Amino acid sequence: MNRRSTILAAVAVAALGLSSCSTVSRLNPFDRGDDKPSELAGEGQRISIIPADQRLEPAEALKGVDFFLPPPTRVEAWPLPGGNPEQAVGAVDAAPNLEIAWRKGFGEGVSRGRYVTAPPVAADGKVFVMDAEGRVAALDGRTGSQLWRVGTNPGDNKRDKLGFGGGVAYADGKVYAVSGHRQVMQLDAGTGAVGWRTKTSEAIHGAPTISGGRVFAVALDNTLLTFDTATGAPGWTYQALSESARILSASSPAVSGDTVVAAFGSGELVALRTANGNDLWNEALSRASRTSALSEIRDIPGRPAIYQGDVFAVSHSGVFAATDLRTGQARWSLPVVGVTGPLPAGDVVYVVSKTGDVICASRESGQIYWIRNLNEGFKAKKTGGFFGIGGQRQAQPVWSAPLLAGERLLIVGQTGQLVALNAKTGEVQKRLDLKGASTLSPIAMGDTVYVVTEEADLIAIR
Repeated sequence: MNRRSTILAAVAVAALGLSSCSTVSRLNPFDRGDDKPSELAGEGQRISIIPADQRLEPAEALKGVDFFLPPPTRVEAWPLPGGNPEQAVGAVDAAPNLEIAWRKGFGEGVSRGRYVTAPPVAADGKVFVMDAEGRVAALDGRTGSQLWRVGTNPGDNKRDKLGFGGGVAYADGKVYAVSGHRQVMQLDAGTGAVGWRTKTSEAIHGAPTISGGRVFAVALDNTLLTFDTATGAPGWTYQALSESARILSASSPAVSGDTVVAAFGSGELVALRTANGNDLWNEALSRASRTSALSEIRDIPGRPAIYQGDVFAVSHSGVFAATDLRTGQARWSLPVVGVTGPLPAGDVVYVVSKTGDVICASRESGQIYWIRNLNEGFKAKKTGGFFGIGGQRQAQPVWSAPLLAGERLLIVGQTGQLVALNAKTGEVQKRLDLKGASTLSPIAMGDTVYVVTEEADLIAIR
């Protein structure tokens, strides 16, 4: 498989009853059918800012209008995949020069049936990562030296087709790892010693979130699982609707106070009580009619973000929405197809579409300030085939969710570049050659920004 298609590859879930090879062919990641979203299904009170059959464009009323961004602050740790339980870190004060300090390999990179999908986390001067074989490693944050490495595959079963993905999180001197090898583990952050190990019935491809003494993780069968951080004992669970097709990347739950918000492959965005899993509200971020095989995938593969009392999330089927955290009331939506999570900050919220559009929208109204297409000028080439006959057309490069560093948005992509955009205008300020594809959002610790590539390299940028 062409690496450029990695993040878009849809996986059929065997546990949900994959019935025929035709299902796989319908989900071909190189499908070039029309992914433009059409009419919204069940909008309720949501305000649709732009009709689904119209092109996204900046609002005339916002041209030349300034907006507030939070001042940058130095963060000394990035313990969770989204930085904090709400998965909405403001502006960080890091990497002012945007120069690569070092790069270190930490294990196996992308190969047939194996993918690097775990975002890094950082704390106590260490960066914790997971490679394509599910091995967790701790690297020194200043030098990149490997401190320890532990596998999550108890039987070293390389034939497990779902044994990829997962992720790590940090809390109180412990690292919590989940993996496609159906394992949840607690590791000592200093030594890698295993504190406990719990087996799950389904693979977990998304990184966990730690909050209030619980581990929250979404399994491949669309079940939200919880575990006690001290013992690993399973807690309450929540079963969302079944869905046999997913995007390769997977979401992590967001937590605010006593509420956890989880996103599922069914396109459901669900708010639950952290204490017992009681359902507070459920919103479907999907459209009634879809026009291609890929657009039929309802998944919300990016992390939802909670900010100033609202939940922001974007689905692969073409809904980018703001929802009131307390009531579940949908506020506004935009027809955006996304595979990464949004970034709310100050007066605005940023989101990157599957086609490479970076969109800056008003957090309150959903009206658009500016759009920058990172794939502008991209020309698809055919790969494979025989003398120009057959072959597959390259998909457009996919880009990560942004990190706001000062007044710059840092975004990495499958082109092997890090692009810095002016957060106020969208203008490109700098391009940095990473020499490695990535769709995992950069993180920050201290004065350094870290990027994990598909080749399982950790890159430190200062």
